[in-house]
Amino acid sequence: MNGRNHLRSLGDAIDRFLAHKRALGHVAGQEAYLLPKVLRFVRRSGAADLTAQSFEEWFTRLRSRHPNTRRRYYQIVHRFCRFRRRSDPDCFVPAADGAPRSQPHASPVIVTPKQIAQLIAEASSVSPTPTSAGRALVLRLAIVLLYTCGLRLGELLRLQVGDVHERGRVLHIRESKFHKSRWVPLSPSTARELQAFLRRPKASTRPSDFPLLSRGVGAHDRPYSRGCLRGAILQLFDAVGIRDEHGRRPRVHDLRHSFAVEALLRWYRKGTDLPSSLPKLALYMGHVSIASTAYYLHWVPSLQRLASQRFERHFGSVVKGGVQ
Repeated sequence: MNGRNHLRSLGDAIDRFLAHKRALGHVAGQEAYLLPKVLRFVRRSGAADLTAQSFEEWFTRLRSRHPNTRRRYYQIVHRFCRFRRRSDPDCFVPAADGAPRSQPHASPVIVTPKQIAQLIAEASSVSPTPTSAGRALVLRLAIVLLYTCGLRLGELLRLQVGDVHERGRVLHIRESKFHKSRWVPLSPSTARELQAFLRRPKASTRPSDFPLLSRGVGAHDRPYSRGCLRGAILQLFDAVGIRDEHGRRPRVHDLRHSFAVEALLRWYRKGTDLPSSLPKLALYMGHVSIASTAYYLHWVPSLQRLASQRFERHFGSVVKGGVQ
């Protein structure tokens, strides 16, 4: 088999692998993102097929990525190659134990409501570009929805005009993580932001399957990519100067963590019964159980103070009596 046929075989195997994953009920989003990139790299490198050498060259280019990301990418390619070997016994398969070791995830940088207000103000002042006329409005709405609704970045990017219901007061999050869909009611202020966004020129005439966040200019009126929107939000963090005590910049996903922490803080301030409220938060965030939601509830200093004050109100006299 010549080099061109090998590459065609590699591309066909990728298509079969993705179809196989989806037939089993998997979204296969990461596989669909990564494997075509591997194919393009093999083509550009002049290699006849994915070999030990071409794989090593491709994987070396990922050395700046987090070890957990590199480990996940390695495992995806390994699973694909094992699948391919079923029909091509001579194809290359990376060593099963060659993936980098996983490392503990860095703790999130919790963004405060004051910092969110600064981000929104900064987003509103962003200048349009030739390919993104509505850049300021898109970034402003993105910050508002990510923080006040606790959305995942992928959920935000997949939103379509038809997913907005009840005159901008409810969002329908379709087929998100673990194939779960959910309804997300918006706060009055968030609903006003969304309604104003949808009142823009031409927005009201767009079909229901049109992306909610689009560039909004002629032939370039297409959805934002994950990398583009993520990069733009990180630039906002830099422009405002949001850093934690260790100098770390928040990740975009840290806005989801911040949403959960702020919900817990509000409940403590209002004296809400937490055991009955946590399942509601889990439902709102699209979690199967509160065990998944607990991952987002961090013991920040302001929460420590409120929890201590509540404990003192309810049990302070008991503790003092025990000391005496």
